[in-house]
Amino acid sequence: VQLQASGGGLVQAGGSLRLSCVASGRTFRSYTIAWFRQAPGKEREFVAAIRSSGGRTFYADSVKGRFTISRDNAKNTGYLQMNSLKPEDTAIYYCAADASIILSSIGNEASYDYWGQGTQVTVSS
Repeated sequence: VQLQASGGGLVQAGGSLRLSCVASGRTFRSYTIAWFRQAPGKEREFVAAIRSSGGRTFYADSVKGRFTISRDNAKNTGYLQMNSLKPEDTAIYYCAADASIILSSIGNEASYDYWGQGTQVTVSS
């Protein structure tokens, strides 16, 4: 699976962005899709994930209520809608995918075999 992330940009605090993650391959629907982010000088952290079956979603506490992860299997695309953005959301955002994630590992970046190239999100105050 190859992943292509896009949709980043510069936005003022309180604004919105929608990130997209387009995947190659016909088995997209069987993959858990996740978003991680890495701010300057910090480790990469989990943001959100959506399971392949049933579409159950998971969020980091820092983005709950502001971000929404979704997927369109017909388009082989995952999305991250980001609302009420804050300067602390500034980071490079990466999409990731894997076909065999267990629930206890869904927020662990080491569990994901496939990664996109990252897209920069900058939120100005």
